[in-house]
Amino acid sequence: MLEPLVAHLITSAARTLTGARSLWLGCGPEPVQRIYFANHTSHGDFVLLWASLPPPLRKTTRPVAGADYWQTGALRRYVINQVFNGVLIDREHHDPQANPLQPMLEALEAGDSLILFPEGTRNQEDGVQPFKSGLYHLAKAHPQVQLIPVWIANLNRVMPKGRVLPLPLLCTTSFGAALALQEDESKAQFLERSRAALLALAPEHS
Repeated sequence: MLEPLVAHLITSAARTLTGARSLWLGCGPEPVQRIYFANHTSHGDFVLLWASLPPPLRKTTRPVAGADYWQTGALRRYVINQVFNGVLIDREHHDPQANPLQPMLEALEAGDSLILFPEGTRNQEDGVQPFKSGLYHLAKAHPQVQLIPVWIANLNRVMPKGRVLPLPLLCTTSFGAALALQEDESKAQFLERSRAALLALAPEHS
């Protein structure tokens, strides 16, 4: 099949262009169901994070992406659907009665792991924007799933907006310790604790 070859080419290119390295600081690359939640500065974030996982984990780990971006154009549709088996969400709420989390809930129920960006949109500034509530609801619905913060460093500087060729900067994906929703923890408390755990992995905060 063509898709595994395309996936190999994309992941190899991502690692080569960024000099990417994975730092498993608080957990190991274990074959357990997880939600990897990361900071979001580039459309290439999920590609680099996915490429940072060992090949066996990539097979069951699906990036969550906005349908409004990835469903425009045949090439994007092919990459997200056939190569990465992405979980597409409706960020524009075309059906107000639909639960926007349903595709993610179904993926978790099927035993898949997810790559999620809780800020909800790309952040061009330093730091991390407040998290949307999705991570909380997924953690509440599937308490058995490990929540792994992942800090992606330098990717927005490797390929800044408007640049044709990448800059030779080292990128890292730093994987932190697993989190879980605590008993009687409020949504606000959980989201802030998760955000703090992600920020703690950033080089300027470590």
